[in-house]
Amino acid sequence: MDTIAITGIRAMGVHGALEEEQQRPQPFEIDVELEVDLRNPGETDRLEDTVDYAAVAEAAVRVVESERHHLLERLATRIAEMCTSDDRVATATITVRKLHPPVRALLEHVSVTVRR
Repeated sequence: MDTIAITGIRAMGVHGALEEEQQRPQPFEIDVELEVDLRNPGETDRLEDTVDYAAVAEAAVRVVESERHHLLERLATRIAEMCTSDDRVATATITVRKLHPPVRALLEHVSVTVRR
């Protein structure tokens, strides 16, 4: 199986289990890795024969911006569901990073990865 990877998608969203996280948007970063058979588009060179990564990135941003979830696990699952709704996608691996989590420790981010 072949891979389409989209890394570093950024969007603002309201997601989190704490009350303070439900009050204001915060930054999220998403990586999408799709397992897709790319033999046909590799031969035809036609966009309609493959998964349009621009459309996938835009749809991921829409999920982050328009939905509200308590857990990163649910947010990642929703993006994976959107990706796997395309029959050409055999597997979607989604990583969601919360760039400014409300924790006292100094850290770069927290993340969740799901594979569907």
